[in-house]
Amino acid sequence: MISLRNITLRRGTRVLLDSTSISINPGEKVGLVGRNGAGKSSLFALLNGSLTEDGGEFFIPSQWRLGQVAQNMPETDESATAFVLGGDTRLAELQTRLAAAEAAGDGMAIGQAHADLADAGAHDAQARAQALILGLGFQVGELERSVNSFSGGWRMRLQLARALMCPSDLLLLDEPTNHLDLDALVWLEAWLKRYPGTLLIISHDREFLDTITNVTLHIENAQLTRYGGNYSKFEELRAQQIVLQQAAFERQQDKIAHLQKFIDRFKAKATKAKQAQSRVKQIERMEKIAPMLASAEFTFEFKEPASLPNPMLAITDASFGYVSEQGQPSIILRGVNRSVLAGQRIGILGANGQGKSTLVKTIAREMQALGGKVTEGKGLNIGYFAQQELDVLRPLESPLEHMIRLARDTGADASQAREQDLRSYLGSFNFSGDMVKQAVGSMSGGEKARLVLAMIVWQRPNLLLLDEPTNHLDLATREALAMALNDFDGTVMLVSHDRALLRSVCEDFWLVGRGQVGPFDGDLDDYQRYLLEESRRLREQAKLADQATASPQAVEPSAGAASSAAAATSTDPREARRLAALARQQLAEKTKPFKKELEQIDKRLPQLQAERGQLEEQLSQPLAAAEIAEAGKRLKACNDEIEALEERWLELGEQMEQLAASEGN
Repeated sequence: MISLRNITLRRGTRVLLDSTSISINPGEKVGLVGRNGAGKSSLFALLNGSLTEDGGEFFIPSQWRLGQVAQNMPETDESATAFVLGGDTRLAELQTRLAAAEAAGDGMAIGQAHADLADAGAHDAQARAQALILGLGFQVGELERSVNSFSGGWRMRLQLARALMCPSDLLLLDEPTNHLDLDALVWLEAWLKRYPGTLLIISHDREFLDTITNVTLHIENAQLTRYGGNYSKFEELRAQQIVLQQAAFERQQDKIAHLQKFIDRFKAKATKAKQAQSRVKQIERMEKIAPMLASAEFTFEFKEPASLPNPMLAITDASFGYVSEQGQPSIILRGVNRSVLAGQRIGILGANGQGKSTLVKTIAREMQALGGKVTEGKGLNIGYFAQQELDVLRPLESPLEHMIRLARDTGADASQAREQDLRSYLGSFNFSGDMVKQAVGSMSGGEKARLVLAMIVWQRPNLLLLDEPTNHLDLATREALAMALNDFDGTVMLVSHDRALLRSVCEDFWLVGRGQVGPFDGDLDDYQRYLLEESRRLREQAKLADQATASPQAVEPSAGAASSAAAATSTDPREARRLAALARQQLAEKTKPFKKELEQIDKRLPQLQAERGQLEEQLSQPLAAAEIAEAGKRLKACNDEIEALEERWLELGEQMEQLAASEGN
């Protein structure tokens, strides 16, 4: 187990943990919670060895393997698959050892390396790596794309996949959901629930914590408190603790007041002086109970919109997409017919890459519709929070400078743009004192997100378009946002992976998928089931596509189908069937030699694979040195022949596919 005994941890002069003790048992899934700056990430740094304790005793089993997400942005031309596969450090070490043994011609070392690789799961490592990549929202066609070709958010997903690929006994995840869509989040939940090791998670997503964790560690006032249960159970137990501690404090204060009253009354009387002094000592010996001061909650509200057009906007037969650098349009969504009414709360759902952000950007006027019509209501005033909004803040400017520039750019009158009024306004978003003049570049992601929210609220929008607004917000700010949205008089359109926010705010749902936008009749539980089914469908599609390109048996039907389709466009159905049959017969004659060689390979491969299995089994048993060396050499020869036959099998398949394509044309 992990044990912390009287641990003190400092960052500079600040004490983050002060003589606190806690234990974590093997296999527990622990949510680490507390206010921003309480010391959650520093505790992770202690666990991963990058920080050492300033006092007390810290123990973690020396044999435990650690997995965690690297925080640096990966910069490499490796393919996505190779990069994630590299997360399995044990496998990489064994492959290096095998290469050295083969270079030296050391049969015994070769045999041992092959046995170790089999134990490490080398046979299905690539498949496991690709399953992680696809589960986190990538497409099949992106598996071999270079890491550097992806945007920052997608590269961080690859870092997460690499961490999950690493065999580990302890897995540390710090805000793993920040760059995920809801479909990837649902997949990650399922993966983590199956994870057999000890798991520690820092997250501000309450439903994510509720689904995965069974223990909660709370950091407050430099102390760690352990609660059995998930986040919701923690909140319940914490509320009970607050009530009980406050009641105990009040009872103690009543007792102290009673004793003090006796002291004040009789301390001057000689006959009662002894009893009065006894009561003074009784108060001094009392272990004082501190009042349970609940943390001040952060709240804000959206200003009442100047007008509420109804409908807010109407979309008629619209096509949404983007235009390439060469000026070529690429349509993602077609035939969109939707209207947005005043006061609606719309959650926009859809699997990754289906066009949610494209839809929102077009409504926000960031992109032009490629067809059809988007009609805006008179007086429409859009407040748009985009995922990249934090990046467009000016890092060298302060929150106050941002607000002054916003007031100037929007033509606000002098009464709205006074510096003191803007300072007070920023104070309502927790930018107080010197923070209003602090450079934005030095602020946390949560503080930047609060500033963007403040700038949106100040403009009094009547339509809010929010694309993943919670990525950098802590739980308190997320709850404040939900409350503010529920009190907002205008219309809300929300894309978010925070299910608690979606459940709290949205009354209607739109589903973006398969090139369409339509209503989703169901709740978020129904949507999660839909995502799992959609993921299964896409996996089946990818599997069929792989079979079509790799399997020669798939060639004939595809060629026949192409010929049949071509014939059907110019002849009657009977003639089309005759021509298709003729095309299949001609193709079969031309591919006959290829098929014969493939049959020979198909007979030989199982024999070699059986022999390889016997050799690997033999090498796993105690053997004499000479026998190990001989088995190692035979195993290498067997693997070499298998590799050559598999390459030839693929070559034959490609040749048959090319032949089928030329016949189809």
